[in-house]
Amino acid sequence: MDHLRHHAIRESSHRILDPFTDDQLATLGRALRLDPGATVLDLACGKGELLCTWARDHGTVGTGVDLNPAFVDAARERAASLGVDVVVELGDAAGYVSPTPVDVACCIGATWIGDGAVGTLDLLARSLAPRGVALVGEPFWRSDPPEAARAIGDFHTFPGLVAAVQDAGWDVIEMVLADEASWDRYVAAQWLNLRRFLDEHPDDPLAPAFRDELTTAPLDYVTNQRPYLGWGVLALVRRP
Repeated sequence: MDHLRHHAIRESSHRILDPFTDDQLATLGRALRLDPGATVLDLACGKGELLCTWARDHGTVGTGVDLNPAFVDAARERAASLGVDVVVELGDAAGYVSPTPVDVACCIGATWIGDGAVGTLDLLARSLAPRGVALVGEPFWRSDPPEAARAIGDFHTFPGLVAAVQDAGWDVIEMVLADEASWDRYVAAQWLNLRRFLDEHPDDPLAPAFRDELTTAPLDYVTNQRPYLGWGVLALVRRP
């Protein structure tokens, strides 16, 4: 399967490719008390909404890296439309290190690039200036899920996630969490994208997989994901 195209279609209507609303993303930017001119690196940046809106609202300077050409094109268009100082590179974020240290280094919802939150923090640290802030967005279990839900992924509980990053030598200095409503806006919007694609492209090679997904995903989401799975962004600074 063409996974990059698959994701581009499923999230075609999204600007934020995570279960955050515009308000939650803005809250995170305000919580960090960003200074004008602060440099932000976003690995696996998707469509660059974090970089672009923070540059607009706080005067930050952004660099993004993403492997999906459709997302990179969308991020560049967004930056141009807002007239902000954001550069987005097409490339594999795994292993990417900024040529100059940055004030904020992010990986929001894509910590597989570092084999999990702790490994991704190790990667982000290689790009951070002294006392710089790392941001990781990560799912976690809000409560003990049934066995069927565990097929979604091998996640920490929220206390377990916080303990893991603290044990790795980081101080948690802020956090903003998704809620059920923001999860709905992220996940349910994908179903409309899939249905419209199927209506318009019934013979596309991806159509059978999308048909299966649209048949099973809504019930699976409300049964096994919505009641149990949380998501949020932790802001962290490495201890001396």
